[in-house]
Amino acid sequence: MLRALTSALRLRSPRRPLEARGCAANLAAANREIQVCALAGPDQGITEILMNRPSARNALGNVFVSELLDALAQLREDRQVRVLIFRSGVKGVFCAGADLKEREQMSEAEVGVFVQRLRGLMNEIAAFPAPTIAAMDGFALGGGLELALACDLRVAASSAVMGLIETTRGLLPGAGGTQRLPRCLGVALAKELIFTGRRLSGAQAQALGLVNHAVAQNEEGNAAYHRARALAQEILPQAPTAVRLGKVAIDRGTEVDIASGMAIEGICYAQNIPTRDRLEGMAAFREKRPPRFVGE
Repeated sequence: MLRALTSALRLRSPRRPLEARGCAANLAAANREIQVCALAGPDQGITEILMNRPSARNALGNVFVSELLDALAQLREDRQVRVLIFRSGVKGVFCAGADLKEREQMSEAEVGVFVQRLRGLMNEIAAFPAPTIAAMDGFALGGGLELALACDLRVAASSAVMGLIETTRGLLPGAGGTQRLPRCLGVALAKELIFTGRRLSGAQAQALGLVNHAVAQNEEGNAAYHRARALAQEILPQAPTAVRLGKVAIDRGTEVDIASGMAIEGICYAQNIPTRDRLEGMAAFREKRPPRFVGE
């Protein structure tokens, strides 16, 4: 396992960034359900994935999932992306979960294939190399909460409503919820929430540790997004390679025993030793100035 991990951690050279990544360029793609926006100026390094399917409250339909997978495939190799924020363009909703109307038209075999695609989507989000933040300004139910759980960090409006409600529909979570919720909250509490299909407010979710921050909603309905962006701004100045390797060490290490986890941390640390940013960090400390990290 450790040999495979060492191979997987070899730092990749940057690829050509996404074409038309700027926010203005997205105006031409306004009819797409998934839009990508790379921020500029002091927020350069923050990229946003805007979920915009108002007719179905951002439900996870075939087109939505395909466009989101395409966006992730392009962004994951772009080392200009230091933080990725998932946000909604539909007021009052983050993601309403599975598109049950669309699923109703599927055969049993087609349902199985589609749920496997959903599971793969959540795994792609979880494996994204840069930190990911879910900005939950409204309903995040079923697959919508599973999407947020696949992110590294979660910020919610206090009034947002979230829950793995599948058992109230004759289903069970099938896109990672039965695995990520207990890893987030512990087994007993995760079982209680899944067995009951209970809905939580953003404030309740923060009290349980399901979200990192809960903030009072504003008139525009985007308070969680603004808090998520402020959190991303805290990450931006840090050494990008060290942050990415720290994510790998935590994600891989929490899945194994402590001895194996320490070995994984050692592999990640060794990957960081030859970087320019490590030398820059030490030089900045010695010279009593802010470091200028470049991600190399």
